[in-house]
Amino acid sequence: MSWRLWVPLFAFAAFVGLAAYQLTQPKDDFVQSGMVGQPLPYFDLPPAMDGVEGVKSGTFADGEPRLLNIWASWCLPCIAEAPQLESLEQQGAKIVGIAIRDRPEDVAGFLAQHGNPYTHIGRDDLSEVQLAIGSSGVPETFVIDGQGVIRYQHIGDIRARDVPILLDELEKAR
Repeated sequence: MSWRLWVPLFAFAAFVGLAAYQLTQPKDDFVQSGMVGQPLPYFDLPPAMDGVEGVKSGTFADGEPRLLNIWASWCLPCIAEAPQLESLEQQGAKIVGIAIRDRPEDVAGFLAQHGNPYTHIGRDDLSEVQLAIGSSGVPETFVIDGQGVIRYQHIGDIRARDVPILLDELEKAR
């Protein structure tokens, strides 16, 4: 029997082996930002609602590390993380928010109901800043050092167990 008859069988076996290997690997639902370790890109976002300041990339270059929280009023996990953001603020964390594809009245209603831990809130109607910093969804939180460099990325809603980690990452960013 010719070796040419065996080539398709070996190719099929290799394909099945590769597929089986991939199926046994842990699933990773999160897309890590390639911007960790890089400076924030330039941006200048208008306020998300009346009575708050908008957000500029220069806001993060004053020597003080901050959390940058990407969120939206229509995001259910954002509601779940609201108490943890409040806890972070009460423990001294400065938090800047970017509201994604949101209306001013919805932002105001969300903050009235769930609290406002933010020093500034920018409105990113087209998700341009969100995509530029490598955020894959809402909520997502970044630790930004005092020179405007992204030092840490937390994907998903902040749980109580994440609060000490974020405070530690903020301290490392000093």
